Order: sequence, then C-alpha cells, then structure tokens
Amino acid sequence: MKRFLDLADFERDEVLSLLELARRLEKQPEPRALAGRILGLVFFNPSLRTLASFQAAMARLGGNSFVITPGAGSWQVETRPGVVMDGAAAEHVREGIPALAAYCDALGIRAFAAGKDLASDLAETAFNAMASLIDKPLINLESAVNHPCQALADWKTLDDLAVPRAGRFVLSWAYHPRALPLAVPAAALHMAALRGMEVIVLRPQGFALPDAIMERARRAAAASGGSLRETAEREDALAGAEVLYVKEWGATECYGDSEADARLRSRLTGWCVRDDWFTIASSECRLMHCLPVRRNTAIADAVLDGARSVVQREAYNRLPVQMAVLHRMLKP
Repeated sequence: MKRFLDLADFERDEVLSLLELARRLEKQPEPRALAGRILGLVFFNPSLRTLASFQAAMARLGGNSFVITPGAGSWQVETRPGVVMDGAAAEHVREGIPALAAYCDALGIRAFAAGKDLASDLAETAFNAMASLIDKPLINLESAVNHPCQALADWKTLDDLAVPRAGRFVLSWAYHPRALPLAVPAAALHMAALRGMEVIVLRPQGFALPDAIMERARRAAAASGGSLRETAEREDALAGAEVLYVKEWGATECYGDSEADARLRSRLTGWCVRDDWFTIASSECRLMHCLPVRRNTAIADAVLDGARSVVQREAYNRLPVQMAVLHRMLKP
C-alpha cells in the first residue's frame, strides 16, 4: 500500500483485510515491525487524537516520528500557488514538503478545507497539490472533504460492538456556533455505505451534503448491499436506528458565506442531541462522534456520559487501525 488517502480507493475486501490486521496487532503487538522507520507528520491544523495516535502507533511498532506544525517552531508555510510571498509565510509547500519527505519513510499531512469555494474543496485542490510533490508513502490525516483514518476507526468500532452490517446508521447534523468542514461527515457517510448499512442523513434545510459526496456514497451502498437517503425529519430517521453518528458541518446552501451561514444556524440551536432523541431508536442505539465535541451545544452531558456513548471507544480505535495502516505501508 503506497498511499492511504481515501477509503474509496480500496475495495471492500481490502478494507476488511486492514481491519483484520488491526485486530491482530491489537492482540499481538509487533514491537519491532517498523524498527528504523520514520514517519513525518505535518499538521497545518490542530489535532489531539490524530497527532497522538499516530505517534503512539509508530512507537508501538518500533518506529519513530517527527511532527511539524507550520508557524509553531517552524517557518510559516504558504500553500497557495502563484502567490507573491510578501506576508508572514517564509516558506512554500513546493520546497517544504519535498524536504520533509526526504527525511522520512512516509509522510502524513493534515490540511483542512479553506471553506470558501465548494468546488475547490470538493476537488481537494490544496491537498492534491501537496501530494503531487512527493513520491513517498502518504497518509491523509484529514483533508478538505475526507478523513479516512477516522472512518476506518469508526468501522472497527461498529464491528467491535457487533452492530449489524445492515443496521440503520443515522448521520445527524448538530448545532455548532460556526461552520465546520465536511471531511468527517463525508468520510463517515461513505464508510457506513461501504459497510452495507441502511444509511440516513438527518439534516436541517440548507445543510444537505453536496451531490458529489452523496453520489459517491450511493455507489458504495449499491456495491455493498446497503442504501442511502436523507431527511429533515428526526422521527423518520431515528425510528429503529442502531447508530446515531453526530457531526457538525457548515451550510452547503451558502458555502463560504459566513454571514448567511450564521443566519441559518442561529435558528437551529435545538439541534443539540439529548436523551429524548432516542425514544424511538433501537434500545441498543449507540451514540458516535469523532471528537472534539462541544458539550451541551452539539450533545448534552447526559448523552455523552451515558451508556449509549461510544465516543471513547472510537478515539481508542484510532490507535489499532493506524497501526494497521503503517504496518501495511512500511513493514519491509
């Protein structure tokens, strides 16, 4: 495996093979598997779980890692093409990324959406421009519209909990005071569709996921025996649901227009997940969220701290699945 950029790059059987490897490494660690190997991690945006879990995964396999956070201990880095660099950035990715790749055996990059031009973000313009600069193994640590590492951990979480393959998976929008990227909802949607689940996107008017994201998930569902639809009606979505996957994202109806987005979401503070959301769901319905989450804004304390919540299991699973990715990518 040369690159881990998108679950859609892999056949379903290949994803299942990675998950099996993750389970094996979880039970039978290989502390010398990547001895002498180095992983470079470049974070243009903040991280807690992705940063810590990749460093821990590399260490548990006997390798080493280094972390670059542009502008914090290293030069500020410019990502835009053709720009006149007369501002704060002293370095451009065209020089910086190849240099970093030369120091390691694999490179991971996190670069969020600019959030201004939907077409550009859907095309992964910034991430793909950096990816084109190197020929080393490359890992997507979260890009404009994808987070494959989180999606793989979420799939393992569903398997760990014995959630039926054909169970009802509800991806629900939740309130946040500002627009957030589409990466996690897009990745979670595709993951559940590829797993073969009955997937429902629950979102208010104005927050429908882009057609390109929905169509890709529909193709995955069709290939795996699953289904996909969307609704704004909570009772319709949650009836009999086995999983409620909660995530915040920006208004796609007015993508890039922060004032219009703010007006839309100002009327939606009631989209905070509380216990009453689960009254018609399955008695075994689980609550998932990638974290971080704003308590009592997106999800109430009682739900996050309750028996339905599996958010910490999701966070833990970042470690074994990333061990599997690194093992498959770097073991001699």
